[in-house]
Amino acid sequence: MATETLNIKVTKTKESKISQFDPNNISFGTVFTDHMLVADCINGEWQTPEIVPYGEIAYNPALASLHYGQSIFEGMKAFKNEADEVLMFRPLENFKRFNISAERMCMAQVPEEIFINGLEELLKIDAAWVPKGEENSLYLRPFMFASDVYLGVRPSQNYRFMIIMSPAGQYYATPPKVKVETEFIRSAEGGVGYAKCAGNYAASLYPAKLAAEQGYTQLLWTDAKEHKYFEESGTMNVMFVKEGKIVTPKVSTTILKGITRDTLLQLAQSMGIEIEERQVSVAEIIEGITAGTVSEVFGVGTAVVVSPFAAIGFEGTDYKLAEINENSVSNKLKKALNDIRTGKIADTFGWVWKV
Repeated sequence: MATETLNIKVTKTKESKISQFDPNNISFGTVFTDHMLVADCINGEWQTPEIVPYGEIAYNPALASLHYGQSIFEGMKAFKNEADEVLMFRPLENFKRFNISAERMCMAQVPEEIFINGLEELLKIDAAWVPKGEENSLYLRPFMFASDVYLGVRPSQNYRFMIIMSPAGQYYATPPKVKVETEFIRSAEGGVGYAKCAGNYAASLYPAKLAAEQGYTQLLWTDAKEHKYFEESGTMNVMFVKEGKIVTPKVSTTILKGITRDTLLQLAQSMGIEIEERQVSVAEIIEGITAGTVSEVFGVGTAVVVSPFAAIGFEGTDYKLAEINENSVSNKLKKALNDIRTGKIADTFGWVWKV
């Protein structure tokens, strides 16, 4: 059956797959909800978005995005509060960053009503898929790719925007061990490091594979010029706790401006924790771990939320970090963030968006 809702054409699935979903056994990014949103931009004009049953899409082998890499995405989450209401977290920030990525990749700008209304309508239809639980959420993946059928190096004239959703649990079962990367680079000044484009992640796979073969879960990327300063960690921004203060690399064209990063820095300040955004050298942190002045290192991002590291590998040596406890800075921040996102405590920042 098809209906018109807020100028979004809705065709519901004949049979839900939710009975096949086990909320007690969630594997990240492997199970998808019943529906997805599709909207096409044709010659600069956005067509009426559609919500349709989740399923495969077919394209011509000459699809421009397959050959020239015009593809971007966002990562977001929805939660349920104790009243069983569905909540999104800072969706306008994801919308803004999505179009920053689109601009850098020479792609069409997605209108706010398609991005935000599309998310809302999709969540209303598939609300039953939002799992409860402190570590659980519904992961939202808006993405866009060039849809021209053309072999030639130029910006596409047509684009497809989509949203798919997947139940998510805890990303890392145990604290990851990370390796400082001093050979390969993730991005360089003037590049696309600040954009959430597919190519950034493709380029990281080989170095990550080599690190995994050495027993590491993830990488700590360093600057492209000298490999002296930290930038990001895999799919996360990175934070260090030095003498009770949060120290984190300042965002630039080489570092993704993480929404979780920004959220936690604001939370930390509200909790009276001092923060510094600046260059953070590898030498400073390794010396600090050895001397005991650096007590915590953790990754932050939509998928991982707050992920303390177990150890940092550098030049053949693993520098172990203390186990996290209830008084750890990372634990306090994670708890405060989860309580706000699930409505357990008042949202004084205006971050929570009720669907």
